[in-house]
Amino acid sequence: MKKVSVIIPVYKVEKYIAATVQSVLAQTYTNFQLLLIDDGSPDRSVEICQQFTDRRIEIIRQKNLGVAAARNTGIRQATGEYLAFLDADDLWLPEKLAKHIEHLDSSPSVGVSFCRSAFIDEADNPLGIYQITKLEGINLVDLLCRTPIGNGSVAVIRREVFDDIKFSDNLYGVVENFYFDDDRLLHPSEDVECWLRIAVKTKWKIEGIPEPLTLYRVNSQGHSAQLVKKLNSWVKMLEIASEYAPMEMASLRDIAMAYQLRHLARRAVTLKAGSTAVQLIHQALSTYWRILLEEPRRTLITLAAAYSLLVLPQSFYQQLEALALKITGFNQKRRILKEESAFPTS
Repeated sequence: MKKVSVIIPVYKVEKYIAATVQSVLAQTYTNFQLLLIDDGSPDRSVEICQQFTDRRIEIIRQKNLGVAAARNTGIRQATGEYLAFLDADDLWLPEKLAKHIEHLDSSPSVGVSFCRSAFIDEADNPLGIYQITKLEGINLVDLLCRTPIGNGSVAVIRREVFDDIKFSDNLYGVVENFYFDDDRLLHPSEDVECWLRIAVKTKWKIEGIPEPLTLYRVNSQGHSAQLVKKLNSWVKMLEIASEYAPMEMASLRDIAMAYQLRHLARRAVTLKAGSTAVQLIHQALSTYWRILLEEPRRTLITLAAAYSLLVLPQSFYQQLEALALKITGFNQKRRILKEESAFPTS
């Protein structure tokens, strides 16, 4: 029974951390260590973590260096053959680890196994919608434009993958191995940069399983709400990727920017920022107009939603939004069930 190291960066999450830790302890796959990386959290988060008495839990403290640095600390201390990452405000379903271990054990060429996510609100209530992503044949265009690994709580990764992409540096007074890039200007795009490095520098496949085994919290105070910061970090990520994949990034940069601008436009719609949404979707089209031909439905829906939010009465818009979300959730659930039934199991 192979060991899994679960790594959770902990910073200002006193409202959620107990439930997050409990979702790991409730896993049906029991051979794991749980590394809680205290990233200099100033609230009661670590005090809450200390109340758990499970021997598989280890709390590691560091000064506040950011989520990438906390993950790197966890990777250095990990003893598992597989490494799993969980953001401290998200949750796992009980069979999460078991299904990923089964996937990796039965697919020796797969280095990164991920799942889909179901969205929940700040009170743990399901929103009825999902992150539906491509599962196989994932390439650079997918990683840059469609983000199949949808968030930081879905991936379970072989230790060998990190051995293949590590680099050494002296950022904090001692030479250390790094896996995620610690550059703070890169946050919150450090995940995508890491997946790109795996795709460019290794032969490992990145594949997903269809079940939504992660509950992803839509948090209005989270990094996904910081549109300008997210855009700036995306630009930084493209600059870093251009250093080790110059030919690929030269042809993909505008495409990647356009898809990210459209993503941020959709996020602005959910934040009810109509003028910002309109500005972002127009930027996307002016950066790479072929996005309209490549994904016409999603692009036109984003454009329509942005303008509807801007010009329609709020009450009428909310009714349209509720209906659209209900239809989307129904169609997504039907697709998930269909793909689950077709997914091979050992």
